[in-house]
Amino acid sequence: MSKATAYLGLGANLGAPIETLRQVLHDIGRLPGIEDFECSGFFGSAPLDAPGPHYVNAVARVHTTLAPLNLLTELQRLEVQYGRIRTSDSVRNAPRTLDLDLLWYDNLSLTTPRLTLPHPRMSKRAFVLRPLAQLSHDFVLNGQPIETLLIGCADQQCVALPNP
Repeated sequence: MSKATAYLGLGANLGAPIETLRQVLHDIGRLPGIEDFECSGFFGSAPLDAPGPHYVNAVARVHTTLAPLNLLTELQRLEVQYGRIRTSDSVRNAPRTLDLDLLWYDNLSLTTPRLTLPHPRMSKRAFVLRPLAQLSHDFVLNGQPIETLLIGCADQQCVALPNP
């Protein structure tokens, strides 16, 4: 398979979120099929539509030979390794030890029971768009430049954290 570019959303708000994100970034870089990657800085954000402590978020750009569903499987395996529990009665946006989302994959549009690309809520989340803009200031989603998308979530708290 040829090499694809994908963007991953990373977030955590339980335990030691900064340390968790640092460790999982190391693990992502060691996944079979990940050729190289770059990560944004870390950002702090309040949970949306849920109670709990503030999140630490980042976005990583990876170059991979993994197909989208295979990459998602690897990300979900890492979530479980870091204590993420998924149940049928899990509350959406509930606090978690680790959340890894496949946000975008080579401009592919895909809808399956397991994966929708691009991620259906990424254009409405400052905690995704601000770190993504750090990596790709000219990113365009559904015909809209990232600067325009950021204006749409200006009311969401999302602050750059000091480089740990």
